[in-house]
Amino acid sequence: MFVFCIESSHARGMGHLFRSLTLAAELRTRGHSVRFLVNDHPNSLRIIRERGFDVALYDLAAVTGWEKAFLEAAASSPIWINDRLNTQRLHSETIKRLDAKLVTFDDRGDGAELADLNICALLFENTEGLKGRDVRLGVGYMILNPEIASYRRVREKLASILVTLGGADTYGVTVRVAKWLSSKAFPVTIVTGPSFQHMAKLEEVVATAAPDRFRLLNQVPSLAAEMYGHDLAITGGGLTPFEACAAGLPCVVVANEPFEVPVGRALEELGAAFFAGHHSAFDLGILEKAIPIRSMSETAMTKVDLGGLGRVADLLERLAA
Repeated sequence: MFVFCIESSHARGMGHLFRSLTLAAELRTRGHSVRFLVNDHPNSLRIIRERGFDVALYDLAAVTGWEKAFLEAAASSPIWINDRLNTQRLHSETIKRLDAKLVTFDDRGDGAELADLNICALLFENTEGLKGRDVRLGVGYMILNPEIASYRRVREKLASILVTLGGADTYGVTVRVAKWLSSKAFPVTIVTGPSFQHMAKLEEVVATAAPDRFRLLNQVPSLAAEMYGHDLAITGGGLTPFEACAAGLPCVVVANEPFEVPVGRALEELGAAFFAGHHSAFDLGILEKAIPIRSMSETAMTKVDLGGLGRVADLLERLAA
């Protein structure tokens, strides 16, 4: 059995949840049992249950002492997967004492040293000291939605912009981006997520803009399908810009958190995106210049592939064997 322990909330964001759900779905198709543990966040609990997974609650404030009950219910040789950053050593020691394998993601915590596998696809700076028995680094281990394979295409010119800044958009960056775009000529579609809490302010911006300037969507059935109709995306610095790039959709990245700054810079270095800076002082001036959409689109599809999901699932199956 694979036990996914995640943290998901308005403050933390929901990227950990969606990454884990993608991986869990792949493991399920391979015949494995999967269970989720999550902090008390109603939207996350609803989404996990809608995807057909068992889920239980854990207390975010408790570092350790609560893991045994969940592992005792698991089959032999359980794999505990932490997707919540910075694993604490006491927690890792407990998992190992309970005879489970430990997998972490993008983990710089003092407990990462005890991890059997630390997958660090989203870390691009200060990676020399990453800990774990097996550390996997690089874009090749990025867990992306396999549905994207049906929606890949080369963009030819900039005719439509998509704004999608995460399931929560903790700091309301979408509202500020919409204000900047409200005076521009491009048609703009804004997609908000299940934990977005700034709708009143966003609707006010949309209402005062020119007619048909904005198209506002909430919780689209398929972000991959929505991406297909656009030529440039304005995103945060999590998994979304990589999913966009894998689909051939160039990005402008706005970092919601400090650790997303290296992500934006890395994508810009790949030639697949522009980095607009941290959300506290972002600059979308690049949109006022000629953007080489076709070459960026081709580069994006070349540099970001969809094989990471399979690579990570293979590693987990070998760990469970």
